[in-house]
Parts: sequence; structure tokens; C-alpha cells
Amino acid sequence: MNQSNEKGQEIYNLAEKIFPYCRSITGQGVRDTLRDLTEYIGRDGEPELKISAVPTGTPVFDWTVPKEWVIREAYIEDENGEHIIDMKENNLHVMGYSVPVDRWVDLDELKSYIYTQPDQPEAVPYVTSYYKERYGFCMSQKQKDALKPGKYHMYIDSDLIDGNLNYAEIVLPGASEEEIFFSTYICHPSMANNECSGPALSAELVRYAASMPKRKYTYRFIYIPETIGSITYMSTENHLEHMQKHMIAGFNLSCVGDERDYSIVESRYADTLADRVLKNVLGSRGSYSVYSFLQRGSDERQYNAPGIDLPVVCYCRSKFGEYPEYHTSEDRLGKLVTPCGLQGSYEVMTQVIQVLEHNARYQVTVKGEPQLGRRGLYPTVSQKGSYGGVKETTDFIAYADGTNDLLDISSRIGVPAAELIGIAEKLEQNGLVQSV
Repeated sequence: MNQSNEKGQEIYNLAEKIFPYCRSITGQGVRDTLRDLTEYIGRDGEPELKISAVPTGTPVFDWTVPKEWVIREAYIEDENGEHIIDMKENNLHVMGYSVPVDRWVDLDELKSYIYTQPDQPEAVPYVTSYYKERYGFCMSQKQKDALKPGKYHMYIDSDLIDGNLNYAEIVLPGASEEEIFFSTYICHPSMANNECSGPALSAELVRYAASMPKRKYTYRFIYIPETIGSITYMSTENHLEHMQKHMIAGFNLSCVGDERDYSIVESRYADTLADRVLKNVLGSRGSYSVYSFLQRGSDERQYNAPGIDLPVVCYCRSKFGEYPEYHTSEDRLGKLVTPCGLQGSYEVMTQVIQVLEHNARYQVTVKGEPQLGRRGLYPTVSQKGSYGGVKETTDFIAYADGTNDLLDISSRIGVPAAELIGIAEKLEQNGLVQSV
């Protein structure tokens, strides 16, 4: 293993562990996933996730918590008793939230209950019907084309019951009540980038934030089913009121495990601290993709909705809906999600945390240009080529006039904010600047 991908490998191993679960917006797959995340976060004595259950029928803003889906078995068999598809082989074979069925039908009728992805004939699509009762199956177009005339047995053993919607959270207090927020979802079945990468990365970020010797800010991490989960979370226990009062920057983590791209989906007006810091950090890694809020698709929709107005952006590697494996069986570990891809996302988000922790407005404490040489911050011999690294320091000082924060200075002098942290610390240690 490449030492530089050590954290990426740990995150990958967790993603691999939670990959097999048949998750949906409710149900045992969600609870199994939360159990494994709790064990991972707490394995060295770190704080545990707090898991909540919101009953079916609970009003949440304009929505209602749905019935809980219980799925035990699903398959299609032919007249010889051979299983053509079986959710035991791949849980994408059953449409999410399917109601029970036990029927023999001919091929023509069977095809009306089968979903494929014709433009990707080898892939099994991910299909759901959360809010209208129906049943269905998914297979590759190649499998569907190979079906022969005859009778087929459609069988789904499932229930929709009065149960619960589960979510989890953990809050790590800091010196300030102002909060940095991370959200990710736990509601899709076995797809690696679209589902497992976000929770696995977030769990490692909890451990990172918990291990910090001191925290300027409070950190809030939540694990929810997409859409209905964020709505439920914000509408219960006065969470929204608290978040509106205390959140200064938030990040929705989705599809963070591939190696192809780095991406941001901006907040509604692209003007929040979260927009600024994530773009700064991504810019330090080279090229990246920017998607406006008009190209939203994950829980950044809910956090930026009118009346909610939270400063949240979405961070991805390849953005959801923009890579060919999205919402299909081709979204796999190893093939798409890799330790290297996850390592990159870990480095991005830990740099985001560090920049936010140091993002103060800085003010020079002396009149005129300070004498850096007597403080060991400037070469004492003047010669062409002897000023490497000094210009960043002097440029920092030039804009440390009390009106610019770290991100402003970074933008003005063209040096990534993460690289300015050490400069700011040295200047503070020498009494030459102070945060205001």
C-alpha cells in the first residue's frame, strides 16, 4: 500500500464493509449501516453517533415520514425453477420500496415490470418508487433481451409497515458555538461512489475533528436518508432554528471516491463562506469543476431552500449524474472508487477544516514594513535568488490591514489559503500580526 494513501485505504475498507447492505430511505439496511459507522468512529474511544428514530406518519415541513420498507426476498424464476435474477445476487435487482407480489405471468407481461438501462446494456439500473405503491425488477438490457417466451414467476416478499425513519448525528463542541456542518446520506443500496463513499469519508472526518488538540468551531456531522432525511432532521428537535443561528459553513458529501475530477455544487447564490473555502482548496489541487445551484441534485437542495437558507455547498469528485456508472451496478468498488480517490477527498476536506479554523482577519501590529530579518523571517544576506518563500510573507503582510481574512489574502496574492496558515502562525508568534 502506498503510504500516502493510508487514510484513503481505511476509508475504502469501511466503504467495502457497508457496500452489501440493501439500503433504502427506511429499514434495516439503514440501521446496519449506522451500526457499522458507529463502530468505526468509536473504535478508539471517540464519541459515538446518536441514532434517532422518527415514526411513520410524522409531519415534517410539507412532507410526511413514510412507512418503513421491509424486504426479505425478491426474484424472477422460469418454468424450470431457475432464478433469472435474485436480489441475493445483487440488491439492485428489486425496485426500491416494492410491495409484495407472487404471480406467474407470460413474457410480455413480465417485461412491463422490468427496468433496464438500454444505453448501458451490461448494467443493472437503480430504480425506486418511494411514494407510490408498485413493484418491479431491474436487470441489464442484455439479460432482458435473452429472455425466452414462456411463463415466469415474479416473487417479492416485502412489507410496508408503520415503523421509523432513522438518522444519526454527532456534535463535537469547540471554543465557539459557531458550527461547521457535514451531511451525507445512507439510503442507496450497493453503489460505491453514489452511496458508500460519502458516509465512509464523513466517518473518518469525525475522527479527524475529534483528534484536533483544540477546535475553534463546533462540528456537526449527520447521516440521513437523502431528501426526506434532511427535511426530517431540520424539522425536528429545533434543529433548523439552531442551524440557522450557529452554522457558518456546511458541506454535503456525495460521490467522493473516484479519481476523475473534483467538483463543487455551489450554494444558491454562490456567496457563502463554504463556497469560498472549498473553491480555494480545490483550486490549490489544480483544475476542478464548478456546478451552479441550477445543477443541484442532492441535499444541497434542501439546505438552500427558501426559508431554510443555510450556507451549504455540495462536494463531489465526479458529480452525481455526470459519470456513466451513476445509479447502476457499474458503480463499484475498485472499478470506480479507489483508496487514491478517497485519499484525495480526505485531503480536500481536512484542508477545508484547517483553513476554516485559521480564517481570521489579520492586522499588522507595527507601523510601516516590519523588519523581518532580526526575527529570522528574512535573509540577512541580499543576493539574487536568496528570497525564496519570502515574497509570500511580505505579500501576506501587505494585505493584513484588518479588512481581509485569510481567504481574501489568498485570493489577492495567489497563494492557497492552506499554504498561508504557517505564515500567519509565524507572524503571530513574532507579534507582527494579530487576528481581529
